[in-house]
Amino acid sequence: MAAERADAPGPSPSFDPSEPLPRLRRELDTGPDGLSTREAARRLAVHGPNEVRRRAHSSFVRELTGQLVHPLALLLWAAAALAFVADLGVLGWAILAVIAVNAAFALLQERQAERAVETLARYLPEHALAVRDGRPLTVEVRDLVPGDVIVLEEGDKVPADARVTEGGVEVDLSMLTGESVPAERMAAEGLLGVPLIEEPNLVFSGTTCVEGQARAIVFATGDRTELGRIAALSQRTRREASPLEQQVKKVAWLIAGVATGMGIVFLVVGVAVGLPVTDSLMFAIGLLVANVPEGLLPTITLALAVGVRALARRGALVKRLSAVETLGSTSVICTDKTGTLTRNRMSLRTLWTPARGEDQGPWTEELVRTAALCTTVTREADGELHGDPTETALVVGAAEHGAPVDPGRRDAGRRALFRFDPRLRLMSVVQTDETTGAGRIVVKGAPEAVFDRLLPDPGTGAARSAAQELAGRGMRVLAVAVRDLPPGAEPPPHRQDAESGLTLLGLVALYDPPRPEVAAAVRRCHEAGVRVHVVTGDNGATAAAVAREVGIGTPELKVVAASESLGDDELDRILADTDAEVVFARSSPETKLKVADALRAHGRIVAMTGDGVNDAPALHRAHIGVAMGRSGTDVAREAAAMVLTDDDFATIVAAIESGRRVYDNVRKFIVYIFAHATPEIVPFLVFALSAGTVPLPLTVLQILAIDLGTETLPALALGRERSEPGIMQRPPRPRRQGVISRDMLVRSWGYLGLTSAVLVMAGYFYVLWRAGWQPGDPTGPGDPLHHAYVTATTATFAGIVTCQIGTAFAARTDHAALRDIGVFSNPLLLVGIVFELVFTVALVYAPPLQRLFGTAALPLDAVLLVAVFPLLVWGTDELRRARRRRHRGYDAGNPPGNGHR
Repeated sequence: MAAERADAPGPSPSFDPSEPLPRLRRELDTGPDGLSTREAARRLAVHGPNEVRRRAHSSFVRELTGQLVHPLALLLWAAAALAFVADLGVLGWAILAVIAVNAAFALLQERQAERAVETLARYLPEHALAVRDGRPLTVEVRDLVPGDVIVLEEGDKVPADARVTEGGVEVDLSMLTGESVPAERMAAEGLLGVPLIEEPNLVFSGTTCVEGQARAIVFATGDRTELGRIAALSQRTRREASPLEQQVKKVAWLIAGVATGMGIVFLVVGVAVGLPVTDSLMFAIGLLVANVPEGLLPTITLALAVGVRALARRGALVKRLSAVETLGSTSVICTDKTGTLTRNRMSLRTLWTPARGEDQGPWTEELVRTAALCTTVTREADGELHGDPTETALVVGAAEHGAPVDPGRRDAGRRALFRFDPRLRLMSVVQTDETTGAGRIVVKGAPEAVFDRLLPDPGTGAARSAAQELAGRGMRVLAVAVRDLPPGAEPPPHRQDAESGLTLLGLVALYDPPRPEVAAAVRRCHEAGVRVHVVTGDNGATAAAVAREVGIGTPELKVVAASESLGDDELDRILADTDAEVVFARSSPETKLKVADALRAHGRIVAMTGDGVNDAPALHRAHIGVAMGRSGTDVAREAAAMVLTDDDFATIVAAIESGRRVYDNVRKFIVYIFAHATPEIVPFLVFALSAGTVPLPLTVLQILAIDLGTETLPALALGRERSEPGIMQRPPRPRRQGVISRDMLVRSWGYLGLTSAVLVMAGYFYVLWRAGWQPGDPTGPGDPLHHAYVTATTATFAGIVTCQIGTAFAARTDHAALRDIGVFSNPLLLVGIVFELVFTVALVYAPPLQRLFGTAALPLDAVLLVAVFPLLVWGTDELRRARRRRHRGYDAGNPPGNGHR
């Protein structure tokens, strides 16, 4: 009987997988041929999808608290407290409202960023191979139900809890047990009294097959799996801050410290020069509020999330926001050859036999048929072949040469299988001849590996030369060798016994043409200062021919023919030459790990591609692990930081460009935000240093209206700015380079900020002097100059807003001229500017807002004056950038950093 588990969530029944297999099959109402499609659909409706319930987010209260106590929010809390102490209740409540609105905005951005990453799963649905209606069928993992029979192969992630019924696999259970050594799971009787996790015939959802092949019957799905039960107990998730966000948070603390120090110093100065305490407190509050760049952290998070979504549309699924930033500093790409540089569409091109060379004829039928027998590809229900592209090409090639091999009949005659070993570079099978019943060992693999296992033969030299010549033509060459077993003999139990004493049958040469877009992508890498190394298990001559065809090896290509035997010292010497690109041929997964470690030791930022189970350590070790979405295993995709849905090298280059663009846009946003601190602080400095003889040119409420109302949308728009010309013609940025540099601060606070402050104060004094004001004249309520003073502060407010427009256009480029990217190429920025102008007009001319913010309608001459501020702010910065371009020899094709920085 099935045992009900009281702790299992959900309405669907549980089944006891430890009972005898016939009884379990009866309980599950299934057989070796699996379920019918209709029955599977009915069970899906009963049991629900095979999905672990969505893990809960951190609590809303915790997230809200985090937004209310970060350093920039603490500055506003301090300003609100000062306002209440100074009996400025309206101002205090206004600042509290700003804190609340800013926290809500930040929470919204955080959730949007989370959703951007979560929805990536839709781009890469997981699939499993299930037996439906008696035939293997690829189905989505979520559609599996209890009773389904699934096929597990090396590299697969186990899609549900299941009992092995045929074959055997080695499974990595570390995610459940913590044990790093794979456990063997096979079709066997269960053990009495042991936990389910130790049963020798059970596999569990979320674990990975590292070796072998098996069939298994699903007994638990979704929340009833071991993984689901663990997930139900652990609902806590926390998003790690990216290095970029950590840097910005440090800057935020720095800003908080500087603002607080300035507020205290000038509060003391104000009291010392005779200002009333209320005015001094007003001044301190103004400094605190003016120094707070509201929205800094959430906007950066949003910019990274936008980059993630943009990459997803281009075929690169980035699993962590922080990876977008790292991509921009990538300096070395270590790529596979097959499927990444090439199309992964192998076709049988040439056959070579010891007796006839490359002559084609009936004598080649035995060679191509024998090679196709030494494969593990399967034929799905729709007639498509499923398996390794090289082996698929052999089966298709055999049919084209008149020697077809049916995968079903091939497996029926198979007595033993030794799977491909990447270290040995071989696989072998023991097949039974359909007519004679005699056994034959067939070995297929890298020519040099097969040649070492041949019986002594003087013709081997000719075979070696032929293999080298075919590889030099860019073809992948495999040697096929055989050994006949005596009638009635049992297959050798160990592969070293099977793969010895062989006779060469011939060579098969396959061709996988390079992707047409790779050459241009490699050229862009070289222009961007990114080196490309090829790490492949293929022959050195073949890999070098493909590398040269796509442009890898400029100015020099080094070929390491036997990279597996490389020592650390020799590897360091090879990689020390920063101009050379290297083909690491005949490499094992361990070679990839050694190369990644060596490059990291040399200070390079490494992107490493991989698709196999054993590639996972190298993908973890690289700064950016890149897994193949089509040909890659679940293990590789799990280990990688980025998954290519199209397996295309050009997508990696597009991702690097996108990473650079996102990083640049964050810096543009920071320049824009910081540039407004100077014109907001200078009015308070003028007020304090004049000991009150110059009335306060800007109110704190007006600063809040600027920082929260007019500044936000243009800042967000800068986070989506297009790439600046020449972004891929400059070298990678140093990994330790801070997001905020000295040049940025000089540009923000000096050039842009100081220019804006001078213009704003000129507008303020123009309106006052126009009304006959002299320093020291009273401007308070009831005084003759009060209306002129209110109009002047309004001119200051409007002047800062119009200067923001000039700053926004200036910040769009760091080096290039605005015309190079197009004045109207960022429609979101134009929308943001229209909004801030409409908002400003409402504050200046709408009576209710006039009373709230202390503004007055501006006369026409003042409007015309502030209207030229954007052109002056942008124009001065454009001249500064033009001067830098002339000084550094910059143009769109030769930007700073390409020998000029």
